[in-house]
Amino acid sequence: MKRLPDTELEVMKALWSTGPDTPRSVLEDKLTPFGWASNTVNTYLARLADKGFVSVRREGKSNLYTPLISQDEYQAFDSRAVLDRLYGSPRNFVAALARKGLRRSELEELQSLMDQLNGGQEQ
Repeated sequence: MKRLPDTELEVMKALWSTGPDTPRSVLEDKLTPFGWASNTVNTYLARLADKGFVSVRREGKSNLYTPLISQDEYQAFDSRAVLDRLYGSPRNFVAALARKGLRRSELEELQSLMDQLNGGQEQ
């Protein structure tokens, strides 16, 4: 999997929110705030299909689009890529957050997550 450019990621977000077998017209409506022409949206969809992120199925005179990668899968991949590229390790990432000043509630949320990931066991 490769990181998506911001524009293609916006198309994927729209597709994730609409689900499988989405007509292009529905996607274009969801992407209206970006002001992209119909041909631009079509180009992004074609690129996403070429990269294996989207399947295209012809039905009548229109195409239906289905995400092949879930939002959770992409977020897990992208998070790790950002972490590796910018921080090198989770420890360095948390240290950078701590330098910025985490609120007590945020620290408690992180601790709760760590407890869940460790199965609630103390180490």
